[in-house]
Amino acid sequence: MRVRSWITAGMVTIGTLAGSVPPASAASPPPSLWRLTDLSAQRVQIADKVAAAKFGTPAPIDDPVREQQIFDSVAAKAPALGLDPASVVAFFRDQIEANKLVQRGLYSRWTAHPGEQPTTRPDLATEVRPVIDRLNTGLLDTLAATRQTRAARTCELRLAVNVRTVDVVRHLDRLHASALSESVGSACG
Repeated sequence: MRVRSWITAGMVTIGTLAGSVPPASAASPPPSLWRLTDLSAQRVQIADKVAAAKFGTPAPIDDPVREQQIFDSVAAKAPALGLDPASVVAFFRDQIEANKLVQRGLYSRWTAHPGEQPTTRPDLATEVRPVIDRLNTGLLDTLAATRQTRAARTCELRLAVNVRTVDVVRHLDRLHASALSESVGSACG
């Protein structure tokens, strides 16, 4: 318990130094990358339900029709938020690829260890996709809010600190932590 408190306190200090947690004295700090990273982590974690819904069915992990719907939707909304549609699509492509990374990893785990296979099958249409749609909206809004922060020279450092901090706070396993890193690969720039 003492080690976890020290790690958490250390991450907050590192986050403050890297600009991911605004210092208390700052009058108008740039928007944080924390929300972007945390929403990406939530999107990575929802992949567990997507995998549970598809595992053992003929539904493939890749769903080009659904993916294109997401790309078209975010590209259409981007200009009104002051965002470049191509950059937004690249970011959401990373989100989707990270989600598929988790699904493939879970499929492998469940195939190798049948006792770990899901015992319930969530409904994609009513339980999972509404959550993904809500996360996508939050991600898109946060991309707009962090436009200047993501264009800054320090973005990659700040993002790396946030990825590690969210990993610790959300207790991600290796698969989900790797997917989180992939999910924000094109956030900066």
